[in-house]
Amino acid sequence: MKFTVVDVGAKAEPPPVSTVPHSVLLSTWLSPGFPVGAFSYSHGLETAIASGEVTTADQLADWIAFLVERGSGWCDALLLAQAWRAAVADDMVRLLDAAELARAMAVSGERQLETTALGDAFLKAAAAGWPSATTERLAGTAGVAYPVAVGATAAAHGVPLAATLAAYLNAFAANLVSVAVRLVPLGQSAGLAVLARLQPLGAAIALLAEAAPLDALGNAAIRSDIAAMRHEVLYSRVFRS
Repeated sequence: MKFTVVDVGAKAEPPPVSTVPHSVLLSTWLSPGFPVGAFSYSHGLETAIASGEVTTADQLADWIAFLVERGSGWCDALLLAQAWRAAVADDMVRLLDAAELARAMAVSGERQLETTALGDAFLKAAAAGWPSATTERLAGTAGVAYPVAVGATAAAHGVPLAATLAAYLNAFAANLVSVAVRLVPLGQSAGLAVLARLQPLGAAIALLAEAAPLDALGNAAIRSDIAAMRHEVLYSRVFRS
Protein backbone atom coordinates (compact mmCIF):
# COMPACT_ATOMS: atom_id res chain seq x y z
CA MET A 1 0.00 0.00 0.00
CA LYS A 2 1.38 3.38 -0.99
CA PHE A 3 0.76 6.50 1.06
CA THR A 4 1.11 10.09 0.00
CA VAL A 5 3.01 12.23 2.48
CA VAL A 6 1.41 15.61 3.09
CA ASP A 7 3.40 18.42 4.64
CA VAL A 8 0.98 19.57 7.35
CA GLY A 9 3.51 22.13 8.54
CA ALA A 10 3.04 24.27 5.46
CA LYS A 11 0.35 26.89 5.95
CA ALA A 12 -1.53 28.34 3.04
CA GLU A 13 -2.38 32.01 3.07
CA PRO A 14 -6.04 32.56 3.98
CA PRO A 15 -8.24 33.88 1.19
CA PRO A 16 -9.05 37.61 1.26
CA VAL A 17 -12.17 38.75 3.10
CA SER A 18 -13.61 39.94 -0.22
CA THR A 19 -14.12 36.29 -1.24
CA VAL A 20 -16.28 35.52 1.81
CA PRO A 21 -20.05 35.77 1.18
CA HIS A 22 -21.59 38.82 2.82
CA SER A 23 -24.15 36.64 4.58
CA VAL A 24 -21.31 34.77 6.30
CA LEU A 25 -19.69 37.98 7.52
CA LEU A 26 -22.97 39.36 8.85
CA SER A 27 -23.99 36.12 10.54
CA THR A 28 -20.59 36.07 12.27
CA TRP A 29 -20.48 39.72 13.32
CA LEU A 30 -24.08 39.75 14.57
CA SER A 31 -24.09 36.29 16.10
CA PRO A 32 -24.84 35.95 19.84
CA GLY A 33 -21.41 34.33 20.03
CA PHE A 34 -19.57 37.41 18.76
CA PRO A 35 -17.76 38.78 21.83
CA VAL A 36 -19.54 42.11 22.38
CA GLY A 37 -21.52 41.12 25.47
CA ALA A 38 -24.98 41.96 24.09
CA PHE A 39 -26.51 39.23 26.26
CA SER A 40 -25.88 41.32 29.39
CA TYR A 41 -28.09 44.24 28.27
CA SER A 42 -31.90 44.29 28.24
CA HIS A 43 -32.42 47.76 26.70
CA GLY A 44 -34.87 48.61 29.49
CA LEU A 45 -36.95 45.49 28.85
CA GLU A 46 -36.08 44.11 32.27
CA THR A 47 -37.98 47.02 33.85
CA ALA A 48 -41.01 46.43 31.61
CA ILE A 49 -41.07 42.77 32.60
CA ALA A 50 -40.66 43.57 36.30
CA SER A 51 -43.53 46.09 36.18
CA GLY A 52 -45.86 43.67 34.40
CA GLU A 53 -45.99 45.56 31.10
CA VAL A 54 -44.45 42.64 29.20
CA THR A 55 -45.49 39.22 30.45
CA THR A 56 -46.74 37.41 27.32
CA ALA A 57 -45.44 36.62 23.86
CA ASP A 58 -47.92 39.04 22.27
CA GLN A 59 -46.85 41.88 24.55
CA LEU A 60 -43.21 41.14 23.81
CA ALA A 61 -43.82 41.18 20.06
CA ASP A 62 -45.65 44.51 20.30
CA TRP A 63 -42.90 46.02 22.48
CA ILE A 64 -40.09 45.07 20.12
CA ALA A 65 -42.06 45.92 16.98
CA PHE A 66 -42.62 49.48 18.21
CA LEU A 67 -38.90 49.86 18.95
CA VAL A 68 -37.99 48.66 15.46
CA GLU A 69 -40.60 50.78 13.71
CA ARG A 70 -40.57 54.00 15.74
CA GLY A 71 -38.04 53.71 18.56
CA SER A 72 -34.39 52.98 19.17
CA GLY A 73 -34.28 50.25 16.52
CA TRP A 74 -35.35 52.76 13.85
CA CYS A 75 -32.82 55.30 15.09
CA ASP A 76 -30.06 52.70 15.09
CA ALA A 77 -30.91 51.78 11.50
CA LEU A 78 -30.65 55.40 10.31
CA LEU A 79 -27.39 55.94 12.19
CA LEU A 80 -25.97 52.71 10.80
CA ALA A 81 -26.83 53.88 7.29
CA GLN A 82 -25.20 57.26 7.93
CA ALA A 83 -22.03 55.58 9.19
CA TRP A 84 -22.00 53.14 6.25
CA ARG A 85 -22.22 55.96 3.70
CA ALA A 86 -19.56 58.00 5.47
CA ALA A 87 -17.20 55.02 5.52
CA VAL A 88 -17.80 54.32 1.83
CA ALA A 89 -16.94 57.95 1.06
CA ASP A 90 -13.93 57.77 3.41
CA ASP A 91 -15.35 60.82 5.15
CA MET A 92 -14.05 60.59 8.73
CA VAL A 93 -15.59 63.91 9.74
CA ARG A 94 -19.03 62.68 8.74
CA LEU A 95 -18.38 59.32 10.39
CA LEU A 96 -17.34 60.90 13.68
CA ASP A 97 -20.37 63.20 13.51
CA ALA A 98 -22.56 60.11 13.20
CA ALA A 99 -20.85 58.60 16.23
CA GLU A 100 -21.45 61.77 18.25
CA LEU A 101 -25.10 61.94 17.18
CA ALA A 102 -25.61 58.29 18.12
CA ARG A 103 -24.32 58.94 21.62
CA ALA A 104 -26.60 61.95 21.93
CA MET A 105 -29.62 59.86 20.95
CA ALA A 106 -29.16 57.58 23.97
CA VAL A 107 -31.82 58.81 26.40
CA SER A 108 -30.31 57.52 29.65
CA GLY A 109 -26.94 56.72 31.18
CA GLU A 110 -27.49 52.99 30.84
CA ARG A 111 -28.60 53.28 27.22
CA GLN A 112 -25.45 55.24 26.44
CA LEU A 113 -23.32 52.70 28.27
CA GLU A 114 -25.02 49.91 26.33
CA THR A 115 -24.50 51.30 22.85
CA THR A 116 -20.94 52.54 23.43
CA ALA A 117 -19.78 49.42 25.26
CA LEU A 118 -21.17 47.23 22.49
CA GLY A 119 -19.69 49.48 19.81
CA ASP A 120 -16.22 49.58 21.33
CA ALA A 121 -16.27 45.80 21.89
CA PHE A 122 -17.44 45.23 18.31
CA LEU A 123 -14.61 47.30 16.86
CA LYS A 124 -12.06 45.49 19.01
CA ALA A 125 -13.38 42.06 18.04
CA ALA A 126 -13.66 42.94 14.35
CA ALA A 127 -10.09 44.24 14.31
CA ALA A 128 -8.84 40.82 15.39
CA GLY A 129 -10.06 39.10 12.24
CA TRP A 130 -11.36 41.75 9.87
CA PRO A 131 -9.12 44.82 10.20
CA SER A 132 -9.52 47.88 8.03
CA ALA A 133 -8.08 51.37 7.95
CA THR A 134 -11.52 52.91 8.49
CA THR A 135 -12.41 50.95 11.60
CA GLU A 136 -8.89 51.32 12.96
CA ARG A 137 -9.23 55.10 12.85
CA LEU A 138 -12.74 54.90 14.30
CA ALA A 139 -11.55 52.68 17.13
CA GLY A 140 -9.24 55.49 18.21
CA THR A 141 -12.36 57.40 19.32
CA ALA A 142 -13.71 56.24 22.67
CA GLY A 143 -17.41 55.58 22.98
CA VAL A 144 -18.41 54.60 19.44
CA ALA A 145 -22.09 53.62 19.31
CA TYR A 146 -22.90 50.07 18.23
CA PRO A 147 -24.78 50.85 14.98
CA VAL A 148 -22.00 53.20 13.88
CA ALA A 149 -19.37 50.52 14.52
CA VAL A 150 -21.36 47.91 12.58
CA GLY A 151 -22.12 50.24 9.68
CA ALA A 152 -18.53 51.38 9.28
CA THR A 153 -17.18 47.83 9.47
CA ALA A 154 -19.66 46.54 6.92
CA ALA A 155 -18.82 49.35 4.51
CA ALA A 156 -15.09 48.78 4.94
CA HIS A 157 -15.53 45.20 3.74
CA GLY A 158 -17.97 45.90 0.92
CA VAL A 159 -21.04 44.47 2.63
CA PRO A 160 -24.17 46.08 1.11
CA LEU A 161 -26.16 48.49 3.25
CA ALA A 162 -29.50 46.75 2.74
CA ALA A 163 -28.19 43.40 3.94
CA THR A 164 -26.42 44.99 6.89
CA LEU A 165 -29.56 46.82 8.03
CA ALA A 166 -31.72 43.70 7.80
CA ALA A 167 -29.19 41.61 9.73
CA TYR A 168 -28.70 44.30 12.39
CA LEU A 169 -32.42 44.72 13.06
CA ASN A 170 -32.90 40.96 13.24
CA ALA A 171 -30.08 40.73 15.80
CA PHE A 172 -31.59 43.66 17.72
CA ALA A 173 -34.92 41.84 17.98
CA ALA A 174 -33.32 38.48 18.72
CA ASN A 175 -31.39 39.85 21.69
CA LEU A 176 -34.56 41.29 23.24
CA VAL A 177 -36.41 38.03 22.65
CA SER A 178 -33.56 36.26 24.46
CA VAL A 179 -34.02 38.61 27.43
CA ALA A 180 -37.71 37.73 27.67
CA VAL A 181 -37.05 34.02 27.30
CA ARG A 182 -34.85 34.24 30.39
CA LEU A 183 -36.89 36.70 32.47
CA VAL A 184 -40.64 36.36 31.74
CA PRO A 185 -39.92 33.45 31.30
CA LEU A 186 -41.00 32.41 27.82
CA GLY A 187 -40.28 29.01 26.36
CA GLN A 188 -37.73 28.73 23.59
CA SER A 189 -40.43 27.84 21.07
CA ALA A 190 -42.52 30.86 22.06
CA GLY A 191 -39.47 33.09 21.75
CA LEU A 192 -38.68 31.78 18.28
CA ALA A 193 -42.29 32.31 17.24
CA VAL A 194 -42.05 35.96 18.34
CA LEU A 195 -38.84 36.42 16.37
CA ALA A 196 -40.42 34.86 13.28
CA ARG A 197 -43.36 37.31 13.58
CA LEU A 198 -40.95 40.24 13.78
CA GLN A 199 -38.71 39.33 10.85
CA PRO A 200 -40.98 40.63 8.05
CA LEU A 201 -41.25 43.96 9.88
CA GLY A 202 -37.48 44.11 10.35
CA ALA A 203 -36.94 43.50 6.65
CA ALA A 204 -39.45 46.22 5.72
CA ILE A 205 -37.93 48.75 8.14
CA ALA A 206 -34.47 47.98 6.76
CA LEU A 207 -35.67 48.99 3.28
CA LEU A 208 -37.24 52.17 4.64
CA ALA A 209 -34.11 53.07 6.59
CA GLU A 210 -31.91 52.54 3.55
CA ALA A 211 -33.87 55.17 1.62
CA ALA A 212 -34.70 57.56 4.49
CA PRO A 213 -32.78 60.81 5.06
CA LEU A 214 -31.11 61.46 8.40
CA ASP A 215 -33.83 64.05 9.05
CA ALA A 216 -36.19 61.11 9.64
CA LEU A 217 -34.30 60.32 12.84
CA GLY A 218 -36.69 60.31 15.79
CA ASN A 219 -37.76 58.16 18.72
CA ALA A 220 -41.42 57.84 19.74
CA ALA A 221 -41.00 54.84 22.07
CA ILE A 222 -41.54 56.85 25.25
CA ARG A 223 -42.49 53.86 27.43
CA SER A 224 -39.25 52.13 26.51
CA ASP A 225 -37.24 55.26 27.27
CA ILE A 226 -38.87 55.61 30.70
CA ALA A 227 -38.26 51.92 31.38
CA ALA A 228 -34.58 52.42 30.54
CA MET A 229 -34.36 55.33 32.98
CA ARG A 230 -36.15 53.43 35.75
CA HIS A 231 -33.83 50.48 35.27
CA GLU A 232 -31.03 52.55 36.79
CA VAL A 233 -32.78 52.38 40.17
CA LEU A 234 -34.43 48.96 39.82
CA TYR A 235 -34.03 47.13 43.13
CA SER A 236 -33.04 43.75 41.73
CA ARG A 237 -31.32 43.58 38.33
CA VAL A 238 -30.04 40.78 36.13
CA PHE A 239 -29.04 42.97 33.18
CA ARG A 240 -26.87 46.08 32.89
CA SER A 241 -29.53 48.12 31.11
